[in-house]
Amino acid sequence: MAHKINIQEIGFIRHNVLQIQTDRPSGYDFTPGQACEMSIDQPKWKEEKRPFTFTSLPDDGFLQFTIKVYPNHYGVTDQLQTLEQGDSLLISDSWGAISYQGPGVFLAGGAGVTPFIAIIKNLARKGNLEGNTLIFGNQRERDIILQSDFERWLGKDFINILSDEHSSKFPHGTIDKEFIKNHTANLDKKFYLCGPPPMMDSVYNALLELDVPKKNIITEDLD
Repeated sequence: MAHKINIQEIGFIRHNVLQIQTDRPSGYDFTPGQACEMSIDQPKWKEEKRPFTFTSLPDDGFLQFTIKVYPNHYGVTDQLQTLEQGDSLLISDSWGAISYQGPGVFLAGGAGVTPFIAIIKNLARKGNLEGNTLIFGNQRERDIILQSDFERWLGKDFINILSDEHSSKFPHGTIDKEFIKNHTANLDKKFYLCGPPPMMDSVYNALLELDVPKKNIITEDLD
């Protein structure tokens, strides 16, 4: 079922990250980590649907989406940048994605952090973040989505690694077997994984090599 929503606020929160806040249809429900199919309520774009996760919380009176945009991607994400307050979007019922199943390590690559935003925000609001860590891989520091929020919520349990930029603040490289091992004191916990497909495959295999049981690896590919 399609739900029509109206944009209340829209703007960039990072050089390549667009945040959209909309009204919330009566009775519309979701759990932190879930997503929906979204399209733009214009004749040319109504049937062009893309999955986006909610970065607002179920008890907020609005819906929020935090969306990474890419240069030269001439599709829905690019078109979203042209929208303004008062424009309309169409969304499906909420579905799937990743649900919180207990304390663990969140492993995110780039835009793959978006399912974790609502989960971690919800845990922070409830004071239940103890035992959780976010390991976040990006190309450059300026690509780190919600950096100050994650720093405030997680403190030392917010761990970054940069693949393209050498920085005095963060290690250089990618999330691999050694990095996970060095930053995870206890491997007997849940591992939540989301990111670009090559990163997902690599990290999933690294976790198996570290003898993490498959049942403890929680993942869903949004691509």
